[in-house]
Amino acid sequence: MQTAPQTAPRTRRTAQNTQHTYPISSRVHDVKTYPVRSPQGATVLLYGHENGVTIVWRGGKRLKPLKPAAKDNSNGANNDDAVMIIDSDEEQPASTSASAPFVDKPEFEDSPSSSTSALPEVIQTLELSLGCAAKHLAVLPMPHTTSEDAAWNGADILQNRIVFAVACANGDIFVITLPLTPPSHESKARPELRQNLLAGDAGKGAWGETVSLLGGQNRLGEGIAISLAKPTLSSRSRSSERNPTQSITRAIVAAHSREASGTLRFWDVPLGAKPGAVSRVEPFQTEYLPSPLTSISFNPTHITQLLAVTSSQAARIYDYSVPSLPLDETSEGPFPSQGSWLLSLYPPFARGSSMVTTRKPIVAAQWISHGHAVLALLADGQWGIWDIDGGSPSSNGTGARLFSKANTALRGSAITSFSISGQLEGTSPLRNPAMQKSPAAPGSGEFVPMTPHTRRDAVATSIIGGSDKLSAVRGGIDITRHAAPRGSGPGDESVILWLGGADPIVCVVPVISRFWESQIRRASGGANIFGNSQPARMIRLTDLGAGLLGERCTGAVGIPKPGRTSAVINGSSTPSDNDASASDGLAIEVLLQGETRLVFVQESEDGTTVTSRLFGSRKKPRAELRDARAILAYPRPQEPGSVKFNLSISQRGALLRPRAPAFDSIEEMDIMPSTEADNTASNPPRSTGLLFANDLNFAADVPDDEAQAENRDVDQEIMDIMEIDRELEEMEAHRERGTKRVFFEEG
Repeated sequence: MQTAPQTAPRTRRTAQNTQHTYPISSRVHDVKTYPVRSPQGATVLLYGHENGVTIVWRGGKRLKPLKPAAKDNSNGANNDDAVMIIDSDEEQPASTSASAPFVDKPEFEDSPSSSTSALPEVIQTLELSLGCAAKHLAVLPMPHTTSEDAAWNGADILQNRIVFAVACANGDIFVITLPLTPPSHESKARPELRQNLLAGDAGKGAWGETVSLLGGQNRLGEGIAISLAKPTLSSRSRSSERNPTQSITRAIVAAHSREASGTLRFWDVPLGAKPGAVSRVEPFQTEYLPSPLTSISFNPTHITQLLAVTSSQAARIYDYSVPSLPLDETSEGPFPSQGSWLLSLYPPFARGSSMVTTRKPIVAAQWISHGHAVLALLADGQWGIWDIDGGSPSSNGTGARLFSKANTALRGSAITSFSISGQLEGTSPLRNPAMQKSPAAPGSGEFVPMTPHTRRDAVATSIIGGSDKLSAVRGGIDITRHAAPRGSGPGDESVILWLGGADPIVCVVPVISRFWESQIRRASGGANIFGNSQPARMIRLTDLGAGLLGERCTGAVGIPKPGRTSAVINGSSTPSDNDASASDGLAIEVLLQGETRLVFVQESEDGTTVTSRLFGSRKKPRAELRDARAILAYPRPQEPGSVKFNLSISQRGALLRPRAPAFDSIEEMDIMPSTEADNTASNPPRSTGLLFANDLNFAADVPDDEAQAENRDVDQEIMDIMEIDRELEEMEAHRERGTKRVFFEEG
């Protein structure tokens, strides 16, 4: 089954952005952006579907085309004259050469792929069949960087291989590694892949991949996370120092399921397996929970800490390397048999009656500020930041640090208040759902107008009918960590917050540190947040239904644009820098996940960015949008609010005076030379009310003027027709309002 995206997307342009839609032949379950670019400069995307995982290399240098197969009879000899030589059974040189493994050596063009559009080209795709649906994917929480600088935490394997984890629908969890370089066209056209349909499945080694099966899981994994093990050895693993495999890079995988009342497991997976062999790894920790988790994620700085979210309760921090007991004699490996719960982060209480004491459900939570703070998104559209380790930009490293050396014995602490908080734009129906009116029931006699604004409110109130139904809201947070210039400290972070539904809400924070600082200044009445070149605010993406085409938004991830460094994104570069022009606009590209399609959302191609359009370019004429492919229905600027049209056929100042015919003389119009006799003098006078009746045949025979057709502004004409319709409706409504009712009394 072919599940790769189409090479030619369907493009939709709106007033704010351009959306490129790739239909997928199967349902898409999860999408991730791999943080390391390939050696030829391509961005790697992974998405799980009904048959497994597909890897997409997007942008960078193109692969050279497939070479034509060489013909065996190049000298023109006839195959019928060939002589058959029967060798003995002892000599088998041909079979030895045929069984040699295929070595892929992809070749690329000298220059990167250049396209007329701003959308990068899909260079190569690879489908790894797992025999079942891939429900969840997980990649390392490292900054986005190139392959040369990808040795995160000393893992050199990341410079040439892709490492990710996948949770399948049958309960299996795999850790897969494969080459970072895309496979060549010759590799995908091998004869053995055509002869055996199962030769290209994951675990066969046809693509140089390694597969590790994680055992101990009995039910479907509801979430998965992956990180690297600490390179330092623990004092409890002295016996493992003599093991030569200890130098191999090891990955730590965490997964949670609904087994029992909730289960959290950890695996220690070596990444040095040979291609073509499937190894099995058992968990080293199993934590039984009082309630199932919603999501998990590893800390990018303190790599042993895991953020575990329980939607109806709180977000908690778990450390698998800190033993829950002072003397843990049951552990045999480098890690204890049981970890410790360090901190609980509680959301505020939900609105409602005085008897309601439930907290707002947590839709998603992620590490920000390089693991020193946590960003949470609640079900009513509220967002907030818990500063747990001095991650605030205003603290400059002098704030309270709960995970410092002085607080190494921290256990069971809790935080109940946000450092800063706010509300997503467009979530007003979710703030107080108990006060929202539900849609009119059939037969109630109430009328519900179906304007675009009330339709969104009706959908929101129908889904969120009360405080007890806030748990039905689905959404997420995606963090894009940008690479910092060498020697300049940690890089910046971009954040995407989204709430799914029929009309999804997707907001982008270009730089979370600038946004955090501006919110603190705004709360204290400080400087204006609109003075910076890169706006320190949250930007909402609009008109997303044009790309989703009626499907629900089930995910959103960020793709960093190539050549964007943290200095340019943060706006700290000088105007003389080469990347100074790159500081305008968003530093990431948003990838929306639909049910059966992927939508890439970019800024408009008219030269004006989303951020500049938010601060003053609304006053400028929007004539540049006339060449849009889609019809943009918006009131044109520099036009009066109402336009009057004279639809009368009589001249002004005369009563029922016939207007001069529009096509009385063909010679005056000079449209088309006539070859017939002039019969205009003998024609009877035409009715003034039907001047066009005798000219329909003539107008149909007039050839099209190509030059005039090219200069026509079809969008402008359609907008004029829409304005005429609007004026006619207003005139009809005014006529109905002016009707008076007269009652006669019987005398």
